Amino acid sequence: MDIRPAVPDDAAGAAALYEIVEPWSVTTAESMRAGLEEGSGSRARAAFAAFEGDQLIGWGSCAVIPGSNPLSSQLRVLVHPEYRSRGAGTGLVEWTHAHLKAAGAVNVRVFADPASREWASQWGYQQTRQVHYAGIDPREAPALPVVPAGVRLARLAEVDPRLVYAADEVAQRIKPGDAKIESRPYEDWLADVWQSRGMMLDLSVAALQDDEVIGFTLGTGSYHKIWSQMTATMPGHQGRGLAKLVKCAALHRAADAGVVGAYTANYDGNEPMLAVNNWLGYRRAATHSVLVCPL
Repeated sequence: MDIRPAVPDDAAGAAALYEIVEPWSVTTAESMRAGLEEGSGSRARAAFAAFEGDQLIGWGSCAVIPGSNPLSSQLRVLVHPEYRSRGAGTGLVEWTHAHLKAAGAVNVRVFADPASREWASQWGYQQTRQVHYAGIDPREAPALPVVPAGVRLARLAEVDPRLVYAADEVAQRIKPGDAKIESRPYEDWLADVWQSRGMMLDLSVAALQDDEVIGFTLGTGSYHKIWSQMTATMPGHQGRGLAKLVKCAALHRAADAGVVGAYTANYDGNEPMLAVNNWLGYRRAATHSVLVCPL
């Protein structure tokens, strides 16, 4: 077995591995290739590939969490079911940990199958909560709720990105999570979020009032499958059904574009968003443990 830093030509094999191990993940070869090309040599993120001969059997990716203080990070490790218990997972964890330590991260988070909790404890990982994955065929979404007076819906592609950035800055600070998010520069957010490969601005939706974004949902993926990366309602506007409204509108746009699968994840205990997803008709696909480890 050989483990090495990933290169763009590994993207197709990695995307195929995701489809086997985590079919609810929205991971395309095109977006992975772009990420590997853009992130080559980056301290902020990295990916590593494990091989048996010419067969890609494992994948590890890691990144620091933008705007976190103290600097936190996250990683993902996948191993093909037929090649487990051969050391690939251990090797990938060690490679990703080494990269994150060099980047200055003080802790790392991973979403993992609950069966791997004991194995992960050898590095000091402890469970903090659970995360639930769910999916829906957008064509099955319910009718759009009534839009409140004074509110208009718009595709993010039609919205000034600075308005979305301002809303996302608030959303990142108040969202549930294990990392404390403070702020990140606009130009960094613009390049890493708004202009990232796979960002579906035409299928993402904002609710605006008086030229201010008061709610939004942000999706990534393709015109086959999309991932709901972030949905938020601004303080002072919560309880008006805006999260339900923008997510439902985004699903309708996805259905019209030919998308056949929409997926999302929510922390255990995030009852408002879990209730929104249940109303929309999302069906649970898997539950992972959220594990955190000091570096």
